[in-house]
Amino acid sequence: MEDLLAKAINMEGLVDYQDGSVVSRTIIKKPTGTITLFAFDKGEGLSEHTAPFDALVLMLEGDTEITISGKRLTAKAGEMVIMPANQPHSLKASRRFKMALVMIRS
Repeated sequence: MEDLLAKAINMEGLVDYQDGSVVSRTIIKKPTGTITLFAFDKGEGLSEHTAPFDALVLMLEGDTEITISGKRLTAKAGEMVIMPANQPHSLKASRRFKMALVMIRS
């Protein structure tokens, strides 16, 4: 992580696609929150789950379908989605996409 400090960095380049996988890279991990980058291959996703904290998805590349409490929406590069705490949510990649996930634990 030291190589990332005090620099302007293109987040998309910090995580690469891998066939048939979801790749993640944690950029910041503190007791108060995390920032994690993800690269989803086509057809991959995260099954429905809940989190005890609000989460912010920042779409970096491509687009994806996100379902929050049964409501489906499409998010594309340059957009953000707030996933409320304790609400079931899932993601499905109809094509490859990258995102940053920001979790604040307070």
